[in-house]
Amino acid sequence: MKKLLAYIFSLFLIGGLFFLYSFSSAKNLSKKIRKVEIEFEEGANDFLTQDMVNKLLIQNQKKVQNQAKSVIDLQGLEYRVLSNPYIEKATVYYTIDGVLKTIVKQREPIARVNAFNSSYYVDKQGVEVPLSENYSARVILVTGNISKENLKEITGFVNVILADDFLKKEVIGIHKKQNNEFVLSVRSGSYKIELGKLSGIRTKFMKLKAFYNSIGDYKKIEQYKTINLKYHNQVVCAK
Repeated sequence: MKKLLAYIFSLFLIGGLFFLYSFSSAKNLSKKIRKVEIEFEEGANDFLTQDMVNKLLIQNQKKVQNQAKSVIDLQGLEYRVLSNPYIEKATVYYTIDGVLKTIVKQREPIARVNAFNSSYYVDKQGVEVPLSENYSARVILVTGNISKENLKEITGFVNVILADDFLKKEVIGIHKKQNNEFVLSVRSGSYKIELGKLSGIRTKFMKLKAFYNSIGDYKKIEQYKTINLKYHNQVVCAK
């Protein structure tokens, strides 16, 4: 008998807790969104403003502020925010005290592509990012025979350059020729660096650094028109 009473008491206790949880949850969902907060993750945050993100937080053609939590589709709002081409990652959630929080990570461009009458940025994943009226990023300029098919190759090449402190400061432009060979423009002078194709690119960059070290004075390099790294174990310069 005692076991039966204990079992019944446990059922009532569980039922009571479930009722209280349901009541509390329903009451919480009935609360209205009183405030919207937008937070940008660390990094370059130049393309978007808080007001621009706030305009994406629309549901049923209305701003989410003063709408009940129960009608807010958090996943739908996240998708809407992520539809902006400048946003790489977004998290949308609401707090117990009625604040809708949106945490946004903007895309960081690593290069600007000018090819076939189109111009756009690419980020480190090779995702296209449109130009912005609000901000012009100072990144490597890529020109020439660039197509959607070889954009990943270009992105990988730019990432190699940006991973090296010296090349990151020195290289300002990449041109891809019709024969799939590459030419670099540099910050230190008007001469061009003929790379050839991207095979063995790290070895070619090692040769370039060794050449710079052997010259010592950058003014001496200005006498050259091109520095050619295409040939095995050689750096060929033309005046």
